[in-house]
Amino acid sequence: MTAGVREEPREAVRPRTPRRLPLPTLLALLVGFAGVGYRLALLFADVPPTNSDEATMGLAALHIAHGEGFPVWFYGQAYMGTLEAYLAAPLVALAGPSGLVLRLPTLALYALFLLLSWRLTRRLGGDRWYALLVVAVLALGADRVVKNQLIAGGGYPELNPAGAALALLTVGLCVSGPGARLPRWAAWGLISGVLLWVDPLILPYVLTLGVLLVARRRREMAGRAGLVLAGALLLGAAPMLVDSIRHGRNPVTAVLAAGGSGAAADWADRLHGALVLGPPLAMGFCSPGRCATWQLWWAVAFPVLLVLAALTAWHTLRRASGRPGSAERVSAGVRLALLGGAAGVLAAYAVSNAAGQTPIESSRYLSCLAVAVPALLWPLWQAARPLAARRLTGRRQLAEVAGFGALAVLAGVLGTGASATVDVIRAAPDVHAEADRHRSLVDTLGALDVRNVRGGYWTCNRLTYATGENVVCAVVDDDLTPGFDRLPTYRREVAADPGAAWVAPAGSPLAARLDERLGTESGALDVVTVAGWRIYLPRR
Repeated sequence: MTAGVREEPREAVRPRTPRRLPLPTLLALLVGFAGVGYRLALLFADVPPTNSDEATMGLAALHIAHGEGFPVWFYGQAYMGTLEAYLAAPLVALAGPSGLVLRLPTLALYALFLLLSWRLTRRLGGDRWYALLVVAVLALGADRVVKNQLIAGGGYPELNPAGAALALLTVGLCVSGPGARLPRWAAWGLISGVLLWVDPLILPYVLTLGVLLVARRRREMAGRAGLVLAGALLLGAAPMLVDSIRHGRNPVTAVLAAGGSGAAADWADRLHGALVLGPPLAMGFCSPGRCATWQLWWAVAFPVLLVLAALTAWHTLRRASGRPGSAERVSAGVRLALLGGAAGVLAAYAVSNAAGQTPIESSRYLSCLAVAVPALLWPLWQAARPLAARRLTGRRQLAEVAGFGALAVLAGVLGTGASATVDVIRAAPDVHAEADRHRSLVDTLGALDVRNVRGGYWTCNRLTYATGENVVCAVVDDDLTPGFDRLPTYRREVAADPGAAWVAPAGSPLAARLDERLGTESGALDVVTVAGWRIYLPRR
């Protein structure tokens, strides 16, 4: 005897409705694509402007691509790892040297940062609308922000995605139950080790998130998990450790020495650079190369919000103390760790000479403050959300004031960031024109069959990379004495060429000094002028 199975007519079978992304998630995806697309458009417009430091990383990528060397450190120093060069080397091998191929990996790192920040916001208890807000803030791109994210000058584009990844891994390790987490422990250790090699600027986040892991999972860390984490950390930091052992170098000393050279800056200048100029520049509220007075409002809002967010996270921790494994308690702990990391980054910058000596340029040291954005804006969202949802209860008047205040600050964040982003777009044609002038210089040197030149620091490696080492440049100072060559082999090659030329930007002190050597007598120089540059050729 067989049992029949009732068959429904084909017409009665309802087709499955395809799942649609929730509206805030779809909007976050569109805003993320807009942020990446904006930066890609900047790259095609040669924005942000390149320099010889970025070209130095390009030369490392070129050497790796050709199998001529595998540098551990940025040429000419014993700190700042060359991860960006290794990421760009396959593209350089395929397409040849250019600013675009050098920056495509950094653009990918930025896209990864957006994705990880969205996911981190959701894991920390934020709803989809708040995650959209975080993505919108991070999609804006003021001058200092796009420089930190896109210039492959060493140590900055990779910090933010790595910091967000560490925070996400910390959430996962603290929330999930024991066992079956060794890959996460390994990933946490590997990322931390790589960061120690690449750039220790993000070390405050590593420490605060590490303290949270110890507090939550110390028993596991005393066993296999701790061994896996330590082994992965050593693997990630292996380039630094091996090089330090082989050459007797101390990268910590080199990093500390890079915090500012020359005469020590006074504390007033340091605090002004770190607390007044630093946060607005780092968070993308300032115009290219400067901060207008009205753009400095974030200098007041940032420390207030940092303290308020920390108090909110601490209150949540205390309230959920009876539920040690709850997601709410873990989220509050990670938010507190992120805020502690941001405070540590700011404090380390404030005590450096760079904050007082070169605050506009050295504000790049604060680039990883962006990692804490999901935690930093949380109190504002908590205050504004009931107002937006019309769910005010209890002390209605106080809640309304707090809600409107929070909305005003959030609007200020988006509005100021958007204004600074527009300033970058307005400046793009001038930056592109300067890049075109440099390409004309490269073409002219090729037409003149010049292979060896002398020039200023900000000329040399940029020129050498742009030509794929067809033109080799040795650095000279404005008084024509030898300058700082990151690759001494270039100086030796130029010194061996009696017909080596000189290159200087028109109107520069170096050009003025070389103009004194123009003439008809033996040993004088002839000059060829090309689009903002002067090429000085020895008279034959």
